[in-house]
Order: sequence, then C-alpha cells, then structure tokens
Amino acid sequence: MAETRKGGARIHYDDLGQGEPALLFIPGWCTSRAVFRELVPPCSALHRALVVDLPGHGESDAPGPDFDNATVVEHLRAVIDASGARRVIPVALSHGGWWALELRRQLGPRVPALVLLDWLVLEPPLPFLQALQVLQTPQWTQARDGLFSVWLQGTSSPAVTRFVHEDMGSFGQDMWKRAGREISRVYAQHGSPLNALAALPLPVPTLHLYAQPDDDAWLAAQRAFASSHPWFHVQRLASHSHFPTLEMPEEIAARLGRFLDTRLGTPPEGLSSSNP
Repeated sequence: MAETRKGGARIHYDDLGQGEPALLFIPGWCTSRAVFRELVPPCSALHRALVVDLPGHGESDAPGPDFDNATVVEHLRAVIDASGARRVIPVALSHGGWWALELRRQLGPRVPALVLLDWLVLEPPLPFLQALQVLQTPQWTQARDGLFSVWLQGTSSPAVTRFVHEDMGSFGQDMWKRAGREISRVYAQHGSPLNALAALPLPVPTLHLYAQPDDDAWLAAQRAFASSHPWFHVQRLASHSHFPTLEMPEEIAARLGRFLDTRLGTPPEGLSSSNP
C-alpha cells in the first residue's frame, strides 16, 4: 500500500505491477477500493495498477466536514502525481466516471483512454433521480436500500451481496447525502455522461462495459451513439448485478486488454486478451 497527502488528508492507494500507461482504478461513491479486489490481479499482472480509496472512503482520510466532486478529482490527481505515472487510463466504476471525464479534461493526452464500468451513461431514469433526492433527506436509508435491491437484482453471488451490505452499508448518512447531491449536480449540468463525453475538447477512446440495466433499448441507444461517435465502444456483460468487477473479473480484464490492444497499440509487456 502507498500513501500521499492532499491538504493534510492521507490518501491510501495500492501501487501494483509496472508499465505505462498505468490503470487508475476509481471506485464510485460509498464504495472502497475492495470493489476491484478480483479485477486488479489479472490486470496488474501485465499493467501497472493504481487502486485508490476515495477521500473519506476505505483507508483514506476525509478532507474536512464536507467535500465535493472537485475535491475528489484533486485527490486523484495527487495520487497520479505521487505515483510518478506519466499517463493513466481511468478504470472507473459507476459515477466514478464523472471524475474520469474530468481527469481527461484537465490532463488531456496524459489520459489516452477511458474504461467505464456499469454506469448510467444515458439520461437517468426518473426513479433514480428521485432516489438521489431522497438520499439527501432523513429517509435516506429507504432510498439506499432501494438502490441496493436494484443493484443486486438477479445475482446469486454471496461475494456481491456481502460487499454491498457490509462495505457499502458501512457508510453513514453524511456520505450518502453527499453522493446524492454530487451525482444530481453533474446530471443536471450535463444531462448524461454521453453528452459530457461528446463535449470533451478532443474525443478519447472510451469503452463502456456494463450489466445493468438489462434492457435491449438501453444497449441500442448506446450503439446508436457509437455509430456517430466511433471513439465510443459499448459491450454488455453476461453478469447480473451492478458489480461485474466481482462477478466476472477475468472477462472484464480480457475485454479491457483487447480494447487497449486495438486502440492504443500493444501495451506494456504485450497484454493480450480474447476477442470481446
């Protein structure tokens, strides 16, 4: 485990493997870096992997009584700087994708690609936006438990169920309220992640691997976007929960490797994978 500081707050991260560009694993809100525990080993065998605990999450300190999306990006940049990585490819779970986008906006070619995992990249459904609002009220546990139910739908994996209830369930009202506020804010600003991606000054090769929602129309809409934005690639996974990183890590690692092989050329130490 490595450590750096930003504004006096300690930031913990794992620094594994070697090679450039490094993979920067970014969890979502109310999630520790343990969500990547199964995915990192097959990736770090052939790539350098920086696996971050967000501010106030896992083993990282909170930077103060409150913080926002901008603070998280500052802490991610502190990890990049401390690691000495010249180029990084964010591998971002869910709404960690907003921070990945901002890193590309700020660092430009130092972020040569994005890998997004199970994110609501289209305009979010109304029930989800309503849940974000309820997270900011005294009834926050009702909204959180409703999200847990959706995220676990269709899975029989004890590891996923345990992670959601024990890891995500360990976060209190302040963090869930913050998550609801900050996620609502970026959707209100951009409409959708695909809109935000299309608005970047320069297109960036982007791969979206997801399992939820299991809706053919959702996939068709992303494919339609990809047809007019050839730098965007989407693949639906055969897992069930919101956490395919825990359900099918080897498959994700293989698809990620294939994407990097194709879009960036042969990566360090000749990472290869099966066809997606």
